[in-house]
Amino acid sequence: MRLKDKVIIVTGSTTGIGKAIAKRCVDEGANVVLHGLEFNLGQEVLMEIGTDHAVFHHEDLSEEGCAGRLVKLAIDTWGKLDAVVNNAAWVITSDIITTDRVFLQKVLDINTIAPLLLIQSALPELSKNKGCVLNIGSVNAWSGEPNLLAYSISKGGLMTMSRNLGDVLMREYGVKVNQINPGWVLTERERERKKQHGLSDTWYESIPAMYAPSGRILKPEEIAAAAIYWLSDESGPISGQVVDLEQHPMIGRNAPKDTSTIK
Repeated sequence: MRLKDKVIIVTGSTTGIGKAIAKRCVDEGANVVLHGLEFNLGQEVLMEIGTDHAVFHHEDLSEEGCAGRLVKLAIDTWGKLDAVVNNAAWVITSDIITTDRVFLQKVLDINTIAPLLLIQSALPELSKNKGCVLNIGSVNAWSGEPNLLAYSISKGGLMTMSRNLGDVLMREYGVKVNQINPGWVLTERERERKKQHGLSDTWYESIPAMYAPSGRILKPEEIAAAAIYWLSDESGPISGQVVDLEQHPMIGRNAPKDTSTIK
């Protein structure tokens, strides 16, 4: 029960990593504000967790005032707020040809600006409780897949924001801010996304060792397990850190150029 009686907002928690984090938070003793765009999926997660420990807010995170409404719901329901998990993101394909100004702005609004606005709204309450923020980034923040230009830009911005606020908010408000960058995770949406990219229905059953040395890609529950450390008191005053959660190093990797990788 490492999060006993803590109140935590988890954005984008109707599926995938966000759902796994929300469920694990409750398992560890927390009460959670679920959030997402899919009303039916949100209700399903709410019923799974139980209304004693969760409430659900259905709204586009980039809508004006959404951040304030999430914070208000937490306080109205449980009287406080201890942590924010900025997980919601729009994972959308784009490249240099398809990324125009309007499209990029929308991606930034959801993936980078909305998390900042939620931190702003939550800060007075987080400061009161010496709380924390955990931003869920992506290894794409370092460079990104060729067809994830706008998404990668948005996650790069989030990573810099986490480092900046992790320094400032800890010193000035006693609020720690950290980020985890998941690698390739087998979420419900990732299964479908790769099928749309032309892979087979069972593409995840035979991943090349170059991308998955273990023979499989990560599970949402494994990301959730890592998130608990940063949300709990176990991480102490550590702030401003970005941790990559992948099976191989993301910086400086120089893959073998032999028959093990080139057929």
